[in-house]
Amino acid sequence: MRPLLVGGEALLIELDSAAEVAAWHAELERRRAELGPVRDIVPAARTVLLDGVREPGALAQRMARWEVAPLAETEGPLVAVPVRYDGPDLAEVARRWGVGAEEVPGILGGIVFRVAFCGFAPGFGYLTGLPERFHLPRRATPRTAVPAGSLALAGEYAGVYPRSSPGGWQLVGTTDAVLWDPDREPAALFAPGVRVRFEEAGR
Repeated sequence: MRPLLVGGEALLIELDSAAEVAAWHAELERRRAELGPVRDIVPAARTVLLDGVREPGALAQRMARWEVAPLAETEGPLVAVPVRYDGPDLAEVARRWGVGAEEVPGILGGIVFRVAFCGFAPGFGYLTGLPERFHLPRRATPRTAVPAGSLALAGEYAGVYPRSSPGGWQLVGTTDAVLWDPDREPAALFAPGVRVRFEEAGR
């Protein structure tokens, strides 16, 4: 854990892995009452930002003494997302994995993903948990329009496009789940720390 002061009222914690980010984010949320005034706690790929901190230097010194345990696999709310495996890149993904296309739903359905952080578009969560042997490159040529609800893979992440937008991830399926609804509380279906399981639709 490497704390960096950012301006006069923010603290950036640098970490070495997505698992450490998840553990520290959860610990900070648990200890939020004892942190003093904090406006936002924002996880990213390898950092957690605390914004609106009254005395970030003093807080960094306190945090250096913490022992932060890894998150248990069962910790955090679980969201089940039904998926139709009809994506245009399904066959290519299966080929890269060395399996048949019919095996992809079982592989992804057997993984409990975790929302590491959010970004790119309202409601888009970067989901970790994909084993390294299933990591995939982005497409050489991004699509100008990816349909809303597309289940996509790139690098170590999975994600679902909450709305139509350009994108270069590998598309393996679609869902009717609403990822972002400003009239819903909370508006985002995926939030950092939430666990996600993809279930094959119709089964």
